[in-house]
Amino acid sequence: MPAKQSNRVTWAGVALGIALLVAAVIAVVTWRDEPPRSDASVSSGLSHVHGMAVNPADGQLYVATHHGVVRVSETEAAYVGDGRQDTMGFTVIGPDHFLASGHPAPGQGGPTHLGLIESTDGGRTWRSVSLAGQADFHALRSADGLTYGLDSTTGSLLASSDRLTWQARSTIAAYDIAVEPGQPEILLATTEQGLQRSTDGGRTWTPAGGPATVLLHWADRDRLHGITDDGQILVSGDAATTWSSAGRVPAAPAAFTAHDDTLFVATGDGRVLRSTDAGASWQPLQTSLS
Repeated sequence: MPAKQSNRVTWAGVALGIALLVAAVIAVVTWRDEPPRSDASVSSGLSHVHGMAVNPADGQLYVATHHGVVRVSETEAAYVGDGRQDTMGFTVIGPDHFLASGHPAPGQGGPTHLGLIESTDGGRTWRSVSLAGQADFHALRSADGLTYGLDSTTGSLLASSDRLTWQARSTIAAYDIAVEPGQPEILLATTEQGLQRSTDGGRTWTPAGGPATVLLHWADRDRLHGITDDGQILVSGDAATTWSSAGRVPAAPAAFTAHDDTLFVATGDGRVLRSTDAGASWQPLQTSLS
């Protein structure tokens, strides 16, 4: 982890960052809300990355896109299974165990919003779990038995301990959320008003201060990553109280995850990049679908 700098809520560019964040969120949410396209429009590359995570079963990166889930490596990008749903909120909660949301594939029928769907075979098959036709989660996070979802249809943060029944905790216009490992009642949310913190499971929120981040990943209690709308990589070892600067993403970030000491970023121009040196340099992964 890079050495901490004394960037203690004295960021001169916070106001400008928040203004830029508004534009970035509007732009990204616009393409996230596009309807599913016909199969004829599917390109040979990745289309609109909505989320990504590493599967501990095989150590590979899985990317949620407009036309299904894709496994990505240095040498190959390949669809997983036959599902071509517009996969929105996406998270990996165990070996081959995925949660997602979104919209059905063209011609598939069924409800417009998939609610919560689940795969226990690494994305090869999916089943409906709850809220079909009711919820469209644009972000999903699960930690210590609690699952949180940002429902774009209502603007609500929902929480569930069994993924079958859900409780509306609050209404918040957030782009991304993160849950503190080992402390599932502590959450962070990126918003147009800056980073927000909740210590009661998302029922109430207060400003967290610091830089205006767009994307978050909380790998463990002393390692929280954030990315600003202009691609700056930030790291916090004290739950977003203070931040230090690391590297920078070479294009506008669209999705982000971290695994051990490796960072993965999908960019708005269709690339998927990997860094093993805290963002100082980036290597492209394969995005041409086989």
